[in-house]
Amino acid sequence: MLFRVLFIVCLCQLSAIVINAQSFGFGCLGFVGGYGGFSYQQYKPEGFNDFIRNFNETSDSLISPLENFGKAQGFRVGLNFFRGKVENFVLTAKGYYQSLTEKHEALENLPAGTRSTTLKLELRNWAVGVDLGISVTKTISWKVVDGALHFNTIILTNTENTTGAQTTVNKFRTESTQLGYSIGTGFIFEIIDEYLSIEGVAGYTSLSIENLQKDNNNFLTEDVTTNNFIDGGGFNAVVQLNIGFPL
Repeated sequence: MLFRVLFIVCLCQLSAIVINAQSFGFGCLGFVGGYGGFSYQQYKPEGFNDFIRNFNETSDSLISPLENFGKAQGFRVGLNFFRGKVENFVLTAKGYYQSLTEKHEALENLPAGTRSTTLKLELRNWAVGVDLGISVTKTISWKVVDGALHFNTIILTNTENTTGAQTTVNKFRTESTQLGYSIGTGFIFEIIDEYLSIEGVAGYTSLSIENLQKDNNNFLTEDVTTNNFIDGGGFNAVVQLNIGFPL
């Protein structure tokens, strides 16, 4: 008799666990999936823009000067390690890779012809993060908070092309990976419930880079400014397509 009672109690507990697990979506453990989309980032490159102003002021034969930097765009691809629903709440753990670029060019009129100077800045980062949202309707969820930790690397390519001469390419990069973070909010629009959705996020990214270094250990802005190469981050926005698979 005691064995039967214990068996019934254990069966009831197991049923409750299964029912609760099913609340995470069509898959009893939630969803895993990939995503990709467009990313836009503002930042404050005070030291770099001081370097550009110095270049423009010391070049007497400029046809068109270098423009200031501060707005980069590119792509983001990543993986939702887990996305599950508990009642009206949506919890996601994720990781992604992001590559952003900004490029400007100056032209100079020299006695031997023209010279173009192109500066291309590439901001690459790996990131891990979580977000917590709430279902507003059957097809729309509000991402109340979206946070991530970034591992940043920056590469600057300086290309000079002079008429009748060889093209010169110099690269500068961060000495080591630099940490940053982002925090934002947004919405998820379900196209096919749980399996296919469009996501939009807007927020703020923290970013600081002291200087960039060449392969010969020379720094880019050490003789031009006392400001950091990048003094701060700014507004960021991402629009991406999510594809989910049940676990």
